Amino acid sequence: MTPDTMFAAPTEHAEAARYATYGLQLGTDPDPGAIMKLCRELNVRFMRLTFTDILGHTKNVEVPASQFQKALDGEILFDGSSIKGFVRIEESDMLLKPDLETFRVFPWGNPEARVARLICDVHNPDGRPFAGDPRLCLRRVVARAAEMGYVVNTGVEAEFFLFQTDENGGATTITHDSAGYFDLTPVDLGEKARRMIVNDLEAMGFEVEAAHHEVAPGQHEIDFKYEEALRTADDLTTFRFIVRNAALAHGLHATFMPKPIFGQNGSGMHTHQSLFMNGENIFFDADAEYQISDTMRYYIGGLKQHAKAVAAITNPLVNSYKRLVPGYEAPVDIAWSQRNRSPMIRVPDRRGVGTRVEFRMPDPACNPYLALAVQLAAGLDGIDRQVDPGPPIDTNVWELSAEERARYQMESLPANLGEAIVEMEKDDLIRNTLGEHLFDNYVHAKKQEWAENIAQVTRWELDRYLTTY
Repeated sequence: MTPDTMFAAPTEHAEAARYATYGLQLGTDPDPGAIMKLCRELNVRFMRLTFTDILGHTKNVEVPASQFQKALDGEILFDGSSIKGFVRIEESDMLLKPDLETFRVFPWGNPEARVARLICDVHNPDGRPFAGDPRLCLRRVVARAAEMGYVVNTGVEAEFFLFQTDENGGATTITHDSAGYFDLTPVDLGEKARRMIVNDLEAMGFEVEAAHHEVAPGQHEIDFKYEEALRTADDLTTFRFIVRNAALAHGLHATFMPKPIFGQNGSGMHTHQSLFMNGENIFFDADAEYQISDTMRYYIGGLKQHAKAVAAITNPLVNSYKRLVPGYEAPVDIAWSQRNRSPMIRVPDRRGVGTRVEFRMPDPACNPYLALAVQLAAGLDGIDRQVDPGPPIDTNVWELSAEERARYQMESLPANLGEAIVEMEKDDLIRNTLGEHLFDNYVHAKKQEWAENIAQVTRWELDRYLTTY
């Protein structure tokens, strides 16, 4: 199928979007019968049952219309032994249990044979939840927050690059423009692709707030409204899929790799977090210093205390730590601030319902379910133990001397993936949040990745040493 036939033309998009957003009208507790009826009305011929592996890659099993009822009843089996970090060959059968609230119809393709999507939880054949399912891990943390009386709202700013492809359609690191922050056409050549992304996101039920060119050439950001934590993670997996497909339609390659170009800013995924109780934002206290409640301060304290271990999940690649270096608008120091964008944690100016923590460390290559799970667990642990985050640092931390950093008792984030994994292994909260299966398999995979990296001979080393020594 060519890009021209994969996507609806602009004149057809309104009609396609009308079909796609029907999934939203099913309500918060959809009935399988209503979904089946809607599929018949909209000519849905195929259904993708999607889930996420331990490293955050979206997987899917596609079934034809004859199997829709079986899929909706959670009776579709797949081979879990072929999925990274799931199960051994002798334990291969796994069940996909769809979350019916995630039913959407894609806004492109043949109107006579549309394709729908359901996001699934992974279960064992006996129906028990699978301990290695990242989505169920986040469900557990959200349930813990609910036991404490909290509703967790989160929002992400996932940046990405658009690159040209070569004559064979392969990815390059040649940027499609030379634009900078908030630039316009003709300098910004990603405008058309961004508009397609926005159209498709809205058709999938997103409330898109803004789209713009980012700082680096070829770098972009599209912001969508915050949601409860599980929905945010689901939305991020959908977002990455939509972005890549829209790029393909324009002959480009989209990447969420954190630092694809030396000497340019990397892609971050600033994560905004707030806790609500009985409809009120409990991070806000009109009478407190900075109008920040003690609960919010303790939440920040938990994020700071577990930051080194959390980094292994929120910044999961060898390449992630090429972004977390001084001089490129990414955090290096474990500190918090008001307004100031240089520390790891920022409290944006807005107060009242919009009072929130902005955690600036994560990057968009992370597993969204695990990344949100460990951040929320760290914050809730801070509340439980009333961890004092210390005073905010409202100076530019990138310009502090070693003596000033010592005076602030400021620690640094891990310098590489190897250090981050060591910190993760020492942190019982992260281990307990993930559970033994996820924890052990994730650590094993990342140790392999780090070992392969440090054994490589890079172009930099050859250029530096080959003729000098």
